[in-house]
Amino acid sequence: MITFTPKEQSLLRDLTAQEQICVEKYSKYAADACDGGLKNLFTAIAQAEQKHLDTLNQISAGTVPQMGGGGAKPAAPAQPAPYQEAERQQDAFLCKDALSTEKYVSGAYDTSIFEFTDTAVRSALNHMQKEEQEHGQQLYQFMAVNNLYQGS
Repeated sequence: MITFTPKEQSLLRDLTAQEQICVEKYSKYAADACDGGLKNLFTAIAQAEQKHLDTLNQISAGTVPQMGGGGAKPAAPAQPAPYQEAERQQDAFLCKDALSTEKYVSGAYDTSIFEFTDTAVRSALNHMQKEEQEHGQQLYQFMAVNNLYQGS
């Protein structure tokens, strides 16, 4: 059982709140996306964020689960989606917001990793941060293939 400092407890609360928002956001965005491939990407990321949330809840309870090698990653689309302009704008907005979220959450993990004294917790947080960066890469790839990325 791990005992956390007040600062570590605060960081865990912040990370947990961010992951909860991510789960809700990606679930909503999966429903709102126009392109089927983007819907699938958002669904896969929502599932990964739920695993992060579960892991943070376990850590908060004082146990650190073993971190796996990561889940299956959706392949980047090989060709652009056949968009109408309104659909393009909708999916571009969702992608830009999601990419901004990933940048923020990755930064929150980065700060937290340096603040925890327990090596296993630091390793778990590092693993989740790496997955957040992978989510950002997946979003960027979708945006690039579909000409939706313009320096988000």
